Amino acid sequence: MTAPAPATGGAGEPRDTGPAAPEAGAALVEFLGTAVLLLVPLVYLVLTLAQLQAGTFAVQGAAREAGRAMVTADSSSEGVARAQAAAGIALADQGFDDVAVAEALTLDCSADPCLTPGATVGVRVRVAVGLPFVPAGLRDWVPLEIPVEATQVATVDEYGQVRP
Repeated sequence: MTAPAPATGGAGEPRDTGPAAPEAGAALVEFLGTAVLLLVPLVYLVLTLAQLQAGTFAVQGAAREAGRAMVTADSSSEGVARAQAAAGIALADQGFDDVAVAEALTLDCSADPCLTPGATVGVRVRVAVGLPFVPAGLRDWVPLEIPVEATQVATVDEYGQVRP
């Protein structure tokens, strides 16, 4: 019986296939190390963009609904309360429960009283979206928030009556 021929490398030299081969498994370790180094920043980027998109969607919805709530109210004071409630619901829907709605929401009327037929109500909602996994103590030292703002102009019904 004859022994099998030794394995050869690319140039005809014998290849070391024994258990003490110095490069055995090195490719797997290098691949895993490189994958972790590339995937961790990529996952953080995706999380950051998702948080920013949620903030953008929240302020846009809050501005739109606050404008609708304001122009359909029976009085200006009721409209402000309804606009703040609508903006708070829209912001909370996207996970921004801790936002002070009274500070984030700005209403600007083109006429006095605000709900004069044909007048417009400008609504602006501004929220600072924080980067994910950044502790609050670090946010006090370095600004690690991205401001997101949306505006909406709503028109008061032209054929209605003047509401105080």
